Amino acid sequence: MIVVLALVVGTLYAVGTYLLLQRNLTQIVIGLAMMGHGANLVLLMAGGRAGRAPISGGETAGFADPLPQALALTAIVIAFGVSAFLLTLAYRSWLLRHDDEVEDDLEDRRIARSRPDPEDVR
Repeated sequence: MIVVLALVVGTLYAVGTYLLLQRNLTQIVIGLAMMGHGANLVLLMAGGRAGRAPISGGETAGFADPLPQALALTAIVIAFGVSAFLLTLAYRSWLLRHDDEVEDDLEDRRIARSRPDPEDVR
């Protein structure tokens, strides 16, 4: 079971990274969400076996560690906030330009053009 979950996490990270490197904000948001789900699975796998309640009466030997669940909840909240921010940027870009493609920065282009050619340096 742990191998299947590891493969699922690897697939989520691979697809999320691919989508994160695209130019459309919609694909970037989807990629970020997939990577967030992968992170949540990693946190839940770190918590150990499922089936035990984090808080139960009396016995201390049967307690599960609540830290992975708390970290997963925090990761969900952070991913939700970042997704909401990126969706707002995509909506604003759509309103202004009817496109959600991220363009190159003009300053970056100027700096890239002013970089000396490696053939001239030698």
